[in-house]
Formats: sequence, structure tokens, C-alpha cells
Amino acid sequence: MKGIKFFGALAIASLLFSANAFAQENHNRDENGKIVHGPYETNHAGDNMFIGIGAGINGVVGPIRDPKQWGNIGLAADLNFGKWFTPTIGMRLGYHGLWNNSKVAFTSPAVAAGNKFGFHYLHADFLWNISHTIAGYNELRFWNFVPYVTMGVLDISENINPFQKANLEYAAGAGLLNVLRVSKRINITLDLKALVGKAHAYTPNAGRFILYPSAALGLQVNLGKTNWDRHSSITPVVIPVPFTTEQYNALKDKVAALEKENAALKDKVAALENELAPFRNLQNGQTYLYENGTFTAVEMKAGAPITLYFDCGSAKLSDREKAHLEYFAQNVVNGDTKLAVNGYADKQTGSAKRNQQLSEQRAKAVVDVLKAAGANEANIECIAHGADVQLFDAAAKNRVVTVEVK
Repeated sequence: MKGIKFFGALAIASLLFSANAFAQENHNRDENGKIVHGPYETNHAGDNMFIGIGAGINGVVGPIRDPKQWGNIGLAADLNFGKWFTPTIGMRLGYHGLWNNSKVAFTSPAVAAGNKFGFHYLHADFLWNISHTIAGYNELRFWNFVPYVTMGVLDISENINPFQKANLEYAAGAGLLNVLRVSKRINITLDLKALVGKAHAYTPNAGRFILYPSAALGLQVNLGKTNWDRHSSITPVVIPVPFTTEQYNALKDKVAALEKENAALKDKVAALENELAPFRNLQNGQTYLYENGTFTAVEMKAGAPITLYFDCGSAKLSDREKAHLEYFAQNVVNGDTKLAVNGYADKQTGSAKRNQQLSEQRAKAVVDVLKAAGANEANIECIAHGADVQLFDAAAKNRVVTVEVK
């Protein structure tokens, strides 16, 4: 009974840990959180193959009615070679066994009482990766849970060397292969299986069948291409539909009309090209004189100063005067333009000191706008005249700032 509990505990523990490992992963879900499944591309024959080696323990469980006939635990070795045909279905061939210990109280045809005996099993296993089936294929999954069925030839005899006596029988069973990912090429495996064989190979009084449980810890090496590529898209099948005569003639007339329209557009483009020919060599920012179809570059000189008026006692540009100044700055001023800015106040109102302050503040307001438009402050000559200079005969006209290109 202890043997059954031991192997059963291993199987349940591996099942719980594996289920928890892939239930909590989130690497194989779409933007809506749903698990992503195939289809997958078919790999080459040499891809997704593996070899495995392992070591562990064997057991023999006889009928419950006579527990004294149960076998003790012996050593076991594993050697396997297999291939995955899809992410979920695979197969392997292998050898399992080494020796076991007898616990029977009498001598059987194959095993003497209390002796060590050979236990050798050549088998084929059909693998099902249930982790990929339920949670979708994920190359980076740490723990894959792989149940399988096994069948093969079993040799049990006192000769520890394999297959030395004609004491062979067929055996079958089921197993649970736990695959723990270490790297792209290396996995650690915990292989739990239980075989069912004919009882007479062990002892004639053990009933009809005997159960052979085993557990082995091993190393698996992946060969060839180790992953699977999912189809990114499916190309739709296009079925051609024949044209009727009416449809063909309608399309032919439409093509002719489009060709005619295209020819007319080409003529229009050519005419526009001829119209644009005189303008092709014009330079941006240069002023030209156009006479008799010919453009002649001319040098423009700065014109008269602009005059910006302020309200009585105010140094703030009105929206209208500010727009006037900005238009001037955009069309005349650059970083190299040299400017003279003169501020004034009318002498009919305010003290001489106040008028001097007003003229300075008005000139500064204008300079600030010019600088914002790209003028270099080093190239601006700014003078505030107060009320000492009166340009005009009316008080309202002398509340002014003038800007002149030097």
C-alpha cells in the first residue's frame, strides 16, 4: 500500500503544479484576453525531435488480497527518442528498466523468492501535450503536462541482463510526463508510469495481472527546429466569374472614354507647362518687373518711415496700429535690417518728465514687436524725444512713434 501511495502522490502533485503553471500564464492570449490556438505550419521531418535519459525507481504491486507478495522497489533507467508531429501530438520509442527486488515467500517459474530480478521494457509511447491543447501553444511555457499511453515488450527474469531468456510478454499502461523548460534546447523531465503485465511472469499465485509503477527524473535535449510557426493569414480562394457580352462591351466603352479623357488632360498639362515656363527661374523673395512677357529683377529700396499713433497718455499700441507694424515687419524686416525707432509725445498735455517717460515706453513697445518679428536688437537705433520735438502741428499727431529703414 505504501508503494501505491508514493507513486500516486507524485502523480497528483505533478498534475496540480502543472495545471497551476499554465492556468496563470498570459503569454498566449490576444488583446481580448482569449487563448490563441492554431493553425500551425508543418515542420520538416528532422524538426521537433528529442532524446531523453533518466533514472529512477521501479515497483511491483501484486493483488490486494495477498500484500506480502508485493515487490520491493528497485532501480530503473530510461532512454527515449521521440518527435512531436504537432504542438500537441507526439510519439517516442524507448527502453525502461534495470532490476527489481522480489518479496515473494516462494519460488515462481521466473523469479526466486527474495532474489533480485531483471526488469526490461521496450516500448512505444503516444504523447498528448494537454497544456498546449487547453492553454494554446506557448514556446516559453515553463511546465508542460503530457499524459501518454504506452505499449511494448516486457522481460522479467532472474537474469539481470536484458532479454537473455525466453520469458517475454506484452505489457501496456499509461504515464504522465512532466516537462520543465530550462532553455530552448534543454528540459528537465519527471516521468511517472504504471504498466500492467500478466501475473505469471512474476509468480503463479498473484492473480491475473500485476501492476508495475515507476518514476524517473531525467534530462531531455531538443533537436532541430524547436518551435512552431502559426499561420499569420489565410489566402482566400478567388473563383473567376465570366463576363457577359454586354458587360464586356460596357467596360470596353468605359476604357475608351477614360483614354480620351486622359489625352485631354495631357494636352491641358502641356498648355499649363507653357504658361509656367516664364516663371520657372524666378527666385523666392526677389522683386521682378514684368514687361512684354519678360521678368526683370529689380532692387527695392526702403520707402518712407511708418508712423504709429498712440492714445493720449498711453504707451499701448492699438490693435489697428499693431497690425500695421506687424505687416511692415513681415515684409521689410529681417535679422540684418537696420532700423531707426523714434518716440514722441505732445507738449500740450502732461509734464516734461511724464512726456519723456511716455515717449520711451512707446518706442519700447514698438521695438518689442520688431524683435518678435525677427529684427536684431543690435541693429535697432531707439531714441525717445519726449515733447522736445514736435513733428506735426496737432497734439494728437505728435503722440507717435516712427520706424525708418536706415
